[in-house]
Amino acid sequence: MQIIHDRNPAMPKSWNRDSKPHRFCPGCGHGIFLKALGEVIDELGIAERTVFGCDIGCSLLAWDFFNVDSVQTHHGRTIPVVAGAKRANPELIVVAYMGDGGGYAIGAQHLVNAALRNEQITVLLANNSVYAMTGGQMAPTTLPGQKTGTTPYGRDPEATGQPTLGPEMVAAITSDRAYVARGTVANFPRLKRYVKQAIENQLAGRGFSFVEALSGCPTNWRTNAKQTWSYLDDEMTKYFPLGEIKVPKVSEEEQQ
Repeated sequence: MQIIHDRNPAMPKSWNRDSKPHRFCPGCGHGIFLKALGEVIDELGIAERTVFGCDIGCSLLAWDFFNVDSVQTHHGRTIPVVAGAKRANPELIVVAYMGDGGGYAIGAQHLVNAALRNEQITVLLANNSVYAMTGGQMAPTTLPGQKTGTTPYGRDPEATGQPTLGPEMVAAITSDRAYVARGTVANFPRLKRYVKQAIENQLAGRGFSFVEALSGCPTNWRTNAKQTWSYLDDEMTKYFPLGEIKVPKVSEEEQQ
């Protein structure tokens, strides 16, 4: 088996040495989001104490990406699994990785309650506005007017409600020691910075950390490269504003 990352300096060292290139569709944003995480794990030197949990959905294809302890959970249950690992061994650095369906639909109760309890975990959520793995049905984040497999004439907010603003919801209920941000795979340096801030917040033992990343899905959007980037940059950001939404309060002792 060839060692991919030894031939490609851009590949995170924490990448699983036995893995082949990722199995996501061409143009999918998951690979970019995961590369940001891999580089952060390497830079912080925490691979030996990291537990990576991923959800059912497209995110499950990341279960063997990293050379860290990993677990693939039932749909929507990634957060309680990694929270349990963290409570059992507080020295671990745990990451829950999921899509918008796993985080904002079937797993919404876990996201809300983990945030309320200020669990010492990091949650990373890819928002591509559809249920991608099962054929492109309407998701909690589907935009008004967006056509999907179950909204062929466009999503009608009067019938199905408004898209979920996950980071804003989390920020409203978390401790002042939480970190919450929304980035996009269209801006890798900024997204990586948010991921690093989220992991560092867990390392400091402050509290719950949550990063949403806007992500493309050309397969289900039925878009070419130019259209995908335009929808991600121009349409999604109109409804989902980018930036740090909540930054933890740091005591004077911590600043010194």
